[in-house]
Amino acid sequence: MPHAKDPQRELFARQSRVRGLMLGLAIGDTLGAARGRLPAGGPLPAGVSTQLACFTAEGIIRAQVRVHHKGICHAPGVVLHAYSRWAHLQGIARETMRRRWNPYDHKPWPDGWLAGVPALAERRGSAPATVTALSRIEQGEPGMATASRGCHALTRTLPVAATGPAGIAQAAALAALTHGDPAAQSATAHAVFLARHCLTHTPVRPDEAVREALHTGLTALPAEERPVTEQEHALLTAALRRAIEEPAHPGHLARLAPDPTAPAALLGAVYAAASFPARTDIRAALTFAAGAPDGDSVACVTGALLGAVHGVEALPTDLIARHELAWVLDTLARDMTLELDDSPSGMEYVPAWDPHWWERYPGW
Repeated sequence: MPHAKDPQRELFARQSRVRGLMLGLAIGDTLGAARGRLPAGGPLPAGVSTQLACFTAEGIIRAQVRVHHKGICHAPGVVLHAYSRWAHLQGIARETMRRRWNPYDHKPWPDGWLAGVPALAERRGSAPATVTALSRIEQGEPGMATASRGCHALTRTLPVAATGPAGIAQAAALAALTHGDPAAQSATAHAVFLARHCLTHTPVRPDEAVREALHTGLTALPAEERPVTEQEHALLTAALRRAIEEPAHPGHLARLAPDPTAPAALLGAVYAAASFPARTDIRAALTFAAGAPDGDSVACVTGALLGAVHGVEALPTDLIARHELAWVLDTLARDMTLELDDSPSGMEYVPAWDPHWWERYPGW
């Protein structure tokens, strides 16, 4: 018999898994950058993938706000605006960004609450293809992208998994804003699709939830609008099978993820996540993933997949408590889930139930 609080409980359950994806991504990124060896105390710095993922999540929310109020929206353009705010905070092509987004200086910019977070203005590693492309923003979206196959196209786009089928279809387009290589765009689309299955999978065997989610995702992948090639599908399937048959083998991880590219980050993460399917093994999984040749990207994606399956409560509390962007990531995850579930800022003919939402997430 349905309970009156079932919708509220379902929302909390969805929030837990989206929060798990966002915070898992972040602690994986940080642990990977440290090659699995974190200092005993003090704050843990965010990586550049985490910073960019924050702005992806904010862009998703603002795109949804625009849809509710205007009825139409080019989501990649709204997310590009979000990345431009990150670039401005970082001191990248500031005048170019201001000319593009606020040419007449007629309102405060960058706007929205996220632009006021000091840690997002700190340099936390390099994202050369993203920076190069954003510096070309006056050339327009088609002319911006570099030829890069780099991992940041994928790692920063993972929050799109929370949006459902319509948003997932935009994953490759978000990667293409800065990374022109087709393999980077495909790997991004496939990673987001698998992350979506991790967010929504109901396990038959809880101790096999990760492997089940990845298996069902890989089974469904060939039917997607952006189809996977036979070779891509074979590599992903082989990575999952290898994790089941020979888990946590450093040599296998190094061969699957030999470089800092988007396809390598995805293959390495599938192997690492499936090598440690138990809810209690997340720390071990992230430490193992951090040992990949490019530990940042592999651990980042591994953390997102595991957090999405198990929920935020399963993540190592001591790492979350020390992470400099934990509150920011948690707030974005909650707000993204809330915006997709309801419209706090109202709609064209529906009043807002949160009068400050538009100020926090202006719809452009």
